[in-house]
Amino acid sequence: MACKVAEIVSLMEELAPPAYAEDWDNVGLQVGSREREVEAVLVCLDVTIEVLAEAQEVGAGMLVCHHPLFLRPIRRLSGDDALGALLEETVRSGLSVYAAHTNLDASQEGVNVALAETLGLLHHRSLRGEPREGGFKLTTFLPPQDVGAVSEALFRAGAGVIGDYTGCSFRVEGTGTFTPGTRSRPAYGEIGKFNQVNEVRLELVVGKEALQDVLDALMENHPYEEPAYDVYPLKLPAVGELGRVGVLPRPMKIAELAELCSSRLGNPAVRFTGDGDLAVSQVAVCGGSGASLAPRAVEAGAQALVTGDVGYHQAAEALAGGLAIIDAGHYHTEWPVVSRLAGLLAKKAGGLGLEVEVHASRIRTCPWRNGGNQ
Repeated sequence: MACKVAEIVSLMEELAPPAYAEDWDNVGLQVGSREREVEAVLVCLDVTIEVLAEAQEVGAGMLVCHHPLFLRPIRRLSGDDALGALLEETVRSGLSVYAAHTNLDASQEGVNVALAETLGLLHHRSLRGEPREGGFKLTTFLPPQDVGAVSEALFRAGAGVIGDYTGCSFRVEGTGTFTPGTRSRPAYGEIGKFNQVNEVRLELVVGKEALQDVLDALMENHPYEEPAYDVYPLKLPAVGELGRVGVLPRPMKIAELAELCSSRLGNPAVRFTGDGDLAVSQVAVCGGSGASLAPRAVEAGAQALVTGDVGYHQAAEALAGGLAIIDAGHYHTEWPVVSRLAGLLAKKAGGLGLEVEVHASRIRTCPWRNGGNQ
């Protein structure tokens, strides 16, 4: 009995929550129907013609890939270009495609854990991320009898949305005080006198894109001539795991660690910065492109960072800051997650009694070659 694509999607969202993905990313089900039934799943880094053939060979009806089939909106679908031909073949093959990209990078079960384990790091932990922009909190004060109308106007303008919930607010009663001037026109209270009135403190979250519309709605609907309100920028805790840092089983020279990376990650072209005889014991890792994490690696006590796609100036700056860089390649630092993810997915599916086979792709999709070898 086959399982549905939706059931695999659900398991993947547990392993790599979509909320961990960067705003620019395109993750989730990219091709196919959630109701389609599949008997086997193939886990891969990239979707290529060769991987499509491999899927057919193992009888897979679904691909779970790390690099999305497409990141940007598609303006046309033509078999005359490479992406169009690949998409046509994917659809023709009847395959569903699910992408877990930066959310798999950030997952506690994902790319960086797989890399740390492959290199044998002990006691590895997350390189903590930076707080994320979380929109704003709007606070205003108004008479109890006006709370309903004003809050509804703010909701319509886009305030009070938290995840799948709308109409979210917090309200508490208190006492407001004010003395209206001679030219004022107070909705409540007397001019020239110190007034105390019952008020409700109304709080709502507002996304960046809706802030101006919400403020306009507040000014149009608030009963006061001069509404009091505050707008607070919010910072949310970082989600997921941006890299890992751990301890080598024994201290190694940088050159020796580079050789270890080359051997275990299958990349003969690993390169490193600095003195190859420098001994290191604490190492940070980030699969794919992680040179930007160099300052965080230093803060975490790492003496070396293993990653890929390192630029000249990034390497020089890190070295000047006392951090050795080992560039083991984008593809090769992510490759270990394929077998790890396939194993985790198979275990979760089995635990739910789903009758589906999960395969790890054997196709090497790295575009680079060195001396005739990958």
